[in-house]
Amino acid sequence: MFQFEGYTLDFARSSLRAADRDVALRPKAFEVLRYLVENADRLVTKAELIRTIWPNVIVTDEVLTHCISEVRQAIGDSKQTIIATVPRRGYRFTAPVLRVATSAGAAPQPPPAPPTIQSRPALPDSGPRSQSPLHDRPSVAVLPFTNLSGDPQQDYFSEGITEDITTELSRFSELLVIARNSSFQYKGKAVDIRQVGRELGARYVLEGSVRRSGDRVRITAQLVDAMTGAHRWAERYDRELHDALAVQDEVARAIVAILAAHVNRAEIERVLLKPPATWEAYDYYLRGAEAYFLHINRRTKASLYDARRLLEQSLAIDPDYARAAAILSWTHLNAYIEPFDGDYRNPAALDRALELAETAVHLDASLPQARAQLGHVLVHKRRVDAAIAEFERAFALNPNFFDPRFALVLFYAGEPARAIEVLESNIRLDPFQSHVYAFTGPMGFANYMLKRYGEAVRLLGECASRLPNLQWPHLWLASAYAQLGQLDEARREAGEVLRINPDFTIERYRRLLVHKDPKDAAHRIDGMCKAGLPEG
Repeated sequence: MFQFEGYTLDFARSSLRAADRDVALRPKAFEVLRYLVENADRLVTKAELIRTIWPNVIVTDEVLTHCISEVRQAIGDSKQTIIATVPRRGYRFTAPVLRVATSAGAAPQPPPAPPTIQSRPALPDSGPRSQSPLHDRPSVAVLPFTNLSGDPQQDYFSEGITEDITTELSRFSELLVIARNSSFQYKGKAVDIRQVGRELGARYVLEGSVRRSGDRVRITAQLVDAMTGAHRWAERYDRELHDALAVQDEVARAIVAILAAHVNRAEIERVLLKPPATWEAYDYYLRGAEAYFLHINRRTKASLYDARRLLEQSLAIDPDYARAAAILSWTHLNAYIEPFDGDYRNPAALDRALELAETAVHLDASLPQARAQLGHVLVHKRRVDAAIAEFERAFALNPNFFDPRFALVLFYAGEPARAIEVLESNIRLDPFQSHVYAFTGPMGFANYMLKRYGEAVRLLGECASRLPNLQWPHLWLASAYAQLGQLDEARREAGEVLRINPDFTIERYRRLLVHKDPKDAAHRIDGMCKAGLPEG
């Protein structure tokens, strides 16, 4: 452990103490402080910190700045005399540091020499880091349930069950549930539950398996204390397939009974999702949802149509299934804003997306996904205030729900700074947030609108490299380069836009510029014009 300025940083306990009290720090803020202390009196660059604390994850400088601010507040460093900022470069931990041996009677030792190779410091094995008072709810991560059916084609089923259990748990305000995107990073991997708990900031981890055979399904689930590795609860469910929908409810209720014992029966019954009328509708929904998430990465007409066909089949079997209607609406909105077929910029496609979103809300007014989908469609109808209201209703229904498209709505509302705050706040629920469509893209948009063109180029360049056949990253990147005066790079990206969509013109694209303030739309058009994109 280390001591400085009256504080003790204990790696074994993952705690920061001042005198006789613990000082709360979020997991990432604790890691930032730890790394600075270990490298005391040495300039640690921003790039080094980001690479070390968030390996393989795209984050902005603002995320690091927020962590530094949190650490300074925790150690009373308002005048920056302990952690000094080196402008445009990084930080230096300037306070004297003593390294204290953990054995009794051992004398303090000076801090170790700076490492010659920068690497992520090893994490202790004794338990998760302390959590901020803002997040004092029991936190749980649901790992992808293992498919034991022997058929990889059945992965959609085990993943669907996992996601549904995550959704059910997240409806309880007493729990903080880690987002699906972060938990699914561990799919197919042998993991140490304590390590998972530390990396996700989760106090409990749920893991399990699904074995589907003929008309029967067996689901096993076990809840593990991520601090000790001890098993707190386990159960096995053997059901006929037509009863499988009830399994989710049973698992969710059992976990809630352990982690949120004060949730009353009325709330439990109120928040449960409305199930489809038949097993077949649910099965098609799971297949369609999986196909749509695959489409988000593939971005082809075929992948879009495949998802739409499965979701339409789900609704054909059960016209009252709200979740299927919500995602089907998403497919039509996607076709409206991206050049896949004749629905691109076609008002009829947008009307169909609105009809389906409104149907989903009518069928289940308490479904956050339906409210969020309606909000996303409304912004393209230029009803920005109504769109914000729908997203806020979604968050009120579920304190753990987050949809990154809310940042896009704020962006169109003329609030790019708030959009960045919203995205950064989601990191607690989704520590491995790295999906370029969900995080990096909106971050890039917001930075462009704030005229932080260099940061926009960094973020949007990552988008374009990961989604090379998608129009919008190249379009934004061309505009950002142009605003920086890097016209060769801007024209190169403009050429990529025309490769993907040979019929692109700025005039045709205007319909998608649904900014509340005309000046924001003009700002975007200015970048496109400077990049040399055809105007008419």
